[in-house]
Amino acid sequence: MPNYVAMLRGINVSGAKSVKMEALRASFEALGFGNVRTYVQSGNVVFAASERTAAPLAGKITARIKRDFGYDVPTLVLRADELARVVEESPFVGKKGIDPAKLHVTFLDGAAGAAGLKKMEGVASAGEELRCLGTSIYLHCPDGYGRTKLNNNAFERALRVGATTRNWKTVTTLAQMAAEAGA
Repeated sequence: MPNYVAMLRGINVSGAKSVKMEALRASFEALGFGNVRTYVQSGNVVFAASERTAAPLAGKITARIKRDFGYDVPTLVLRADELARVVEESPFVGKKGIDPAKLHVTFLDGAAGAAGLKKMEGVASAGEELRCLGTSIYLHCPDGYGRTKLNNNAFERALRVGATTRNWKTVTTLAQMAAEAGA
């Protein structure tokens, strides 16, 4: 079975939409997914599924979370190889003067339009950088993600697509977990 990574937006943030990881794993297992593992408390799940594409999985997961926990939680799902490609294509990793702890990736649930991206470039503070490759926006926020205006809500307004952001450590850890699950 192919391996996938699900990223849930907005659970266990500031005490909102509280979900225990054990219960979240049980929900995924109830959907028939195998080798279910979570990473940190913010809604990152690595799992195997019989589906050959990620497209039908997000809706199933979203519906199950609503049923089990009562929350509407936007969910983005990537195949393990798609997430590996996101890691490989980073325009900032290895670039002189860039601290990997200041890197993030905003994952979009659809294509970003050029006009919306241009608008977001104007939102970036001095020193911040963003690069869009496909449905991934790579962010370099030297003053930290907590201080940037390049957040999920701003991207969703400007681009009119769903967005969820993960720091670089989480992105690389999830990619490694998904790759190991398939080994």
